[in-house]
Amino acid sequence: MTRIFITGSADGLGRLAARTLLDDGHEVILHARDTHRLTAVKDLVDAGAEAVAGDLSDPDQIRAVAAQVNRLTPPDAVIHNAGLYTGAAIMPVNVVAPYLLTALIAGPSRLVYLSSGMHRGGRADVTGVDWSGGRAGSYSDSKLFVTALAFAVARRRPEVLSNAVDPGWVPTRMGGPGAPDDLRLGHLTQEWLVTGDVSDTGGYWHHQRRQSPHPAAGDVDFQDRLLRALADFTGVPLT
Repeated sequence: MTRIFITGSADGLGRLAARTLLDDGHEVILHARDTHRLTAVKDLVDAGAEAVAGDLSDPDQIRAVAAQVNRLTPPDAVIHNAGLYTGAAIMPVNVVAPYLLTALIAGPSRLVYLSSGMHRGGRADVTGVDWSGGRAGSYSDSKLFVTALAFAVARRRPEVLSNAVDPGWVPTRMGGPGAPDDLRLGHLTQEWLVTGDVSDTGGYWHHQRRQSPHPAAGDVDFQDRLLRALADFTGVPLT
């Protein structure tokens, strides 16, 4: 039995992963943007899940989410699932939140970061990025950054299995009803990486197959520039 915290699990792939993991006998900590959204996961809570709430576009609330998780029994794994495709909060939700939660949540030995095939169109440049969400950022950039974060964590924490996942273009609220990919495959790899017989780290995965990411994601100098920028913005270094 594994204990897993999943961000953005009130709907979409996060909720589907939570449902599957609960059905398979694992312990799950859910996350919703606010307490009102927790009503959407009442069935999962009734099935034994725990839940925390906080808006991941706000660094103070990200810290509060980490504190809520740390007050519970520590998770064995975290799936950084929450994400936005459009809007000003892309960088806070897609990059700052997984960075801060990684820095602040104690104990997990497996980490999964949701990326996207669109990360290959991202720019490997953190100069002038507005991490606060004061202006809209690029979705492709954000997914390149979070992929590089996953690889940086794998390098800096060799005792932790840290991987990035492209779930595919699946028919969720974000993906839209016409998305062509398989919905079950959209959350299978995350579940497998946190509960399966896996020893890989620092990988980029799509449907349980390791893929080649944007070259910058594995560039140590770029990873370190990204980590410095996020540490400067948040005031929290990643150790």
